[in-house]
Amino acid sequence: MTAVTAAAPAAESPKQRDWIEIVATVLLAVAAVATAWSSYQANRWNGEQAKAAGRVNALRIEAARFQGLAEGQTQVDIAMFFEWINATETGNPDLASFYEERFRPEFVPAFDAWQDTDPLTNPGAPPTPFAMPEYQLEARNESERLDAEAEEQAAAVRRNIQRSANYVLGVVLFAVSLFFAGMSTKLKSPGTRAALLIVGCLVFLGTAVWLATFPISLSVNA
Repeated sequence: MTAVTAAAPAAESPKQRDWIEIVATVLLAVAAVATAWSSYQANRWNGEQAKAAGRVNALRIEAARFQGLAEGQTQVDIAMFFEWINATETGNPDLASFYEERFRPEFVPAFDAWQDTDPLTNPGAPPTPFAMPEYQLEARNESERLDAEAEEQAAAVRRNIQRSANYVLGVVLFAVSLFFAGMSTKLKSPGTRAALLIVGCLVFLGTAVWLATFPISLSVNA
């Protein structure tokens, strides 16, 4: 009977071993640097997120302050207008003129436009000057502007959180490439060593190209 012998695995030549060692060393070095860079960027974008969140809070507080001011001004306008209505309805033109002369400047354009609609005889006229488009409060407009700016900053917060998370994922993927590069120097099988090294290189290159599409932060802006 003829004995069947298994073929021995091909021995790794010194040149092939040197090539794998060189590539693995380079990959270990660049992946370590890339890991540190990704960690740095993740921390930077955390800082950017914190700064943007602080601006959001400040804008919200300022918008609330202007909103409160606008509501107080509206209450004053309503009170003065109803006093004018009472004086007009009771046939006291002097008292009505007294209140009219003390209307706030922002209320006057709406009051004049409302009177031009002949509200006492025109059933289609707006019920009060407060329904007129001319009734504009600077404080309310400023509150709306600040709210809109706060929304923009809130969107920046969300973007910065996502960027930080992306860089954290980059740290994980670079660590994976480090693992494959390190393992490729420990195994004896030439094929397995080369396969692990190729996988490590592919993971590194794919992660590096992906992270290159993201913005970088070198300092946290005030």
